[in-house]
Amino acid sequence: MTMEILLSVLLFALVSTATPGPNNIMVMTSGMNFGVWRTLPHYLGICIGFPAMVLGVSLGLGTLFEAVPVMHQLIKVLGISYLMYLAWRIATTATEVTQDDTSRPLSFWQAAAFQWVNPKAWVMAVGALATFTTVSGEVVYQAFWIAAAFMVVAIPSVGSWMLGGAGLRRLLQKPAYRRWFNWIMGLLLALSVIPMVSVELAEVL
Repeated sequence: MTMEILLSVLLFALVSTATPGPNNIMVMTSGMNFGVWRTLPHYLGICIGFPAMVLGVSLGLGTLFEAVPVMHQLIKVLGISYLMYLAWRIATTATEVTQDDTSRPLSFWQAAAFQWVNPKAWVMAVGALATFTTVSGEVVYQAFWIAAAFMVVAIPSVGSWMLGGAGLRRLLQKPAYRRWFNWIMGLLLALSVIPMVSVELAEVL
């Protein structure tokens, strides 16, 4: 992969990773509710899980989904359903932590697995592989560099969302303020599903 293409990949990764989306909304909300230390596994799950997804797609899962379209449709339905569940979970997160509180941030493995049902992650992964790989080159080798670029960019960009949420933790001291924040973030996460639902309806109609 040439330096020019690599720079283009880094720019694509920066724009797509730093902009609002399910991952960033969730990690920001987690930072606000649980602080940086407890959110670190969630953060690392995103930073490592998405590049791993890019490699997985490049190894043939994309071809499998083309061969068996119903599997891709199933992933979409599961992804949208899970996002709506997470939106509700975020909106109803406890604003005050007690000893018997069951609210907890996503674990590393939960955040990594979430990438596979995250509509925006699929758009980013497939878009990057379709745009920055060539038939004449080693696709897996090229995908490795694309995945590495996303990891390099995700560390500061996703981290900034997490730290931003932690900063709000200090400002939103009253439980009522945090409750409003959680409901707004939950609503935004639910709204992020609308473009995916619109695409599905357009395909059906």
